[in-house]
Amino acid sequence: MTIDAQNGSGDRPQEKLIVFRGVTKVYGRGDASMQALRGIDLDIGAGEFVAIMGPSGSGKSTCMNILGCLDTPTSGSYRFKGIEVGGLSRNQRALLRRHYQGFVFQGYNLLSRTSALENVELPLVYRGASAAERRTRAREALETVGLTDWAAHSPGELSGGQQQRVAIARAIVTGPAVLLADEPTGNLDTARSREIMDLLTALNRERGITVIMVTHEQDMAAYATRIIRFMDGLVASDQPNGRESS
Repeated sequence: MTIDAQNGSGDRPQEKLIVFRGVTKVYGRGDASMQALRGIDLDIGAGEFVAIMGPSGSGKSTCMNILGCLDTPTSGSYRFKGIEVGGLSRNQRALLRRHYQGFVFQGYNLLSRTSALENVELPLVYRGASAAERRTRAREALETVGLTDWAAHSPGELSGGQQQRVAIARAIVTGPAVLLADEPTGNLDTARSREIMDLLTALNRERGITVIMVTHEQDMAAYATRIIRFMDGLVASDQPNGRESS
């Protein structure tokens, strides 16, 4: 699957990486149905650092699942780099994730019996990269997150902050257009949380990676250039945060 940079958004076609128009998501049927999203309009430009906030049940996690092609809208349009994601097959959505998106989770999601280096290599295995290319790119990614000397260690030999750095290295090893981070500091103390946020900020500023992060922590959201708040399946507010992006 090939995705080009055109999205038909007017005079600056490459600005809008992600476009939601009237996106809804309904789970269940009839009396048991629950509307998680109630018609979301949202534009996210390339190079932005966006924090998504809101209470439990507000729709923020559903939004992230749709952004990451892990779920599809019930109605409405989701365009990624100009491609209508709803028109893609399951396999095509998997290819989009594999080639254009990186994921970071609160629980790290590392394979416990493999080394940090092997964990970082994993997305490249799925892409069919050679062993030599995988090893080179994984080492470069670990160097980016400051873990060169820990490449041979298993997750059990690493601190929580180090494990999350490995997870970030794994997320960026493919050179994604967007990094989707779901509560990336949720299991970390304040000092390690700030280190992770400094790293995400550097990736955004220095590499131009678009970062979209769900967080319930206001001090972590403060690192973003834009804060979107969800409430009852709707965007309650969408405000710039005053920090300059890349």
